[in-house]
Amino acid sequence: MDKETEEDRKGDNSDEEKQNISPESSDIEDSGMERLRKFLTQKLRLIDSSDDQSDESQQGTLRELTLDGVIDYIKEHGNCKIITMAGAGISTSAGIPDFRSPSSGLYHKLDKYNLPHPQAIFELEFFMKNPEPFFTLARELLPEGFKPTISHYFIRLLWEKGLLLRHYTQNIDTLERVAGLPADKLVEAHGTFHTGRCLKCRAPYTLPWMKEKIIEGVIPKCEECEEGVVKPDIVFFGEMLPERFHLLAGRDFAQADLLIIMGSSLVVQPFASLVDRVRNNCPRLLINNEKVGMQDRLSRFLGLRQGLVFDSRSAHSGRDVAWLGDCDTGCQLLADKLGWGDELRALVQREHESLSAESGGEK
Repeated sequence: MDKETEEDRKGDNSDEEKQNISPESSDIEDSGMERLRKFLTQKLRLIDSSDDQSDESQQGTLRELTLDGVIDYIKEHGNCKIITMAGAGISTSAGIPDFRSPSSGLYHKLDKYNLPHPQAIFELEFFMKNPEPFFTLARELLPEGFKPTISHYFIRLLWEKGLLLRHYTQNIDTLERVAGLPADKLVEAHGTFHTGRCLKCRAPYTLPWMKEKIIEGVIPKCEECEEGVVKPDIVFFGEMLPERFHLLAGRDFAQADLLIIMGSSLVVQPFASLVDRVRNNCPRLLINNEKVGMQDRLSRFLGLRQGLVFDSRSAHSGRDVAWLGDCDTGCQLLADKLGWGDELRALVQREHESLSAESGGEK
């Protein structure tokens, strides 16, 4: 009994000794983890030289991490260069469904096509074998009678104010073009219905030509070689993104003073990674129904500035703001706070009336 008690006491003493040396051990462990982090980031080239900037360069970018903080920042930067990034969320109020919504998304309406999996309808290999499901779905995606939303016209207003550096969109609906945004300010990262090409001889075709065939329920066949299928210039899984995307992204994001992300799930690469290409002190505003694109645990562990950080306690915070709600409401609120609210409302009404007149009063 005494022996057991003595051993128990040794065990207790051992625990006490561990506790006594824990601060020192913790320091050693922290130092080791820091060395590991630096080794991995250098060897795997997960950071570039721009990341050598101190955290202080990022702290205090905005006076407050709110929409008002962003508004003050824009007002204080008279020549603020703004990049906007957009996903399907800016077009849903126009009547165009997105892809991933649990009940209304297009991926949840594809059972009738007997696809091996939903994304197959946008896979080049599947399209080459069976283009019919895509063109059946295309009738729902065509920009026929749809009007741009408040969000689209807010982006146009940024351009008219001389603040828009570039607009990057995942959408293929061409509504940015319909809203009057100049082609040189637009990067259609995932392509567009605006043009198409024969998959065999590469002969070019226009939207009106393709639209006529698609609405009739006919698979567009090339009139030049009379063999190839004409595919709209949208990027399918298995295809490279347009050269314009890579060329301009390499230039634009290093110049941006503010990044506004609207209605995107930020899950499709490489589009999603664009949020990390702005400078470390460039504020980023997310306008979306939910927080997306946030930094993951591995990135935090490695000390990488990847993903949005909405935690004000983080060492890399101080520039990211999330406004949660639908994109149109968020954009109208932004315009109101910037003093452009009435101008935006008038622009939307004028443009919608003009589009209705052109289409004979449709929608």
